[in-house]
Amino acid sequence: MGHETMRILVVEDDKDLNRQLSEALEEAGYVVDRAFDGDEGHFLGDTEPYDAVILDIGLPQKDGISVLEEWRSADRVMPVLILTARDRWSDKVAGIDAGADDYVAKPFHVEEVLARVRALIRRAAGHASSEISCGPLRLDTRGAKATVNGVALKLTSHEFRLLSYLLHHMDKVVSRTELVEHMYDQDFDRDSNTIEVFVGRLRRKLGVDMIETIRGLGYRIQAPGDGS
Repeated sequence: MGHETMRILVVEDDKDLNRQLSEALEEAGYVVDRAFDGDEGHFLGDTEPYDAVILDIGLPQKDGISVLEEWRSADRVMPVLILTARDRWSDKVAGIDAGADDYVAKPFHVEEVLARVRALIRRAAGHASSEISCGPLRLDTRGAKATVNGVALKLTSHEFRLLSYLLHHMDKVVSRTELVEHMYDQDFDRDSNTIEVFVGRLRRKLGVDMIETIRGLGYRIQAPGDGS
């Protein structure tokens, strides 16, 4: 199989929806594997290499959040798009905390899911420099790992992306709008509260005072002792 062939896993217990998504992905040129419950989905995602996974949260045998948490704690880093039944803030946060890269709420247009999968695959491939340092913090964009004074940080993919974006713009003030636009594709979630939640979590995990809030403007990351 050529390297260009992208392989996608669809984990969705609704047979019609699973078929609809799989057929649309196959028409778009992807190779698709399907699973209809959490156990089967977890096993495939744990043992096979995928370029992206579409994962329903409400699955029989094992729910999607548990499946995702298990993959992430086993260092499976493939991009995961979750399908949530309700457009509820708490569902999104639970999925993102578990390590989801993006989400779509049902009912959705299959086209939207395809666009998001394309974006996730693009993003997973596209980091220019592979290591960035800022004071005691080192970020390896290729391995998606971050350390402070050599100690690895356990970050969700959203926290990692936020940290990475701030570091790519080190010493500059990044507005919330810019962060929201970078963190989420299109304009499906312009809720800047989520950004505050993630910045707060990042600060706690870093344990070093590096992310500064610039009132009314946004956030800035710099090495401790660099600022005034």
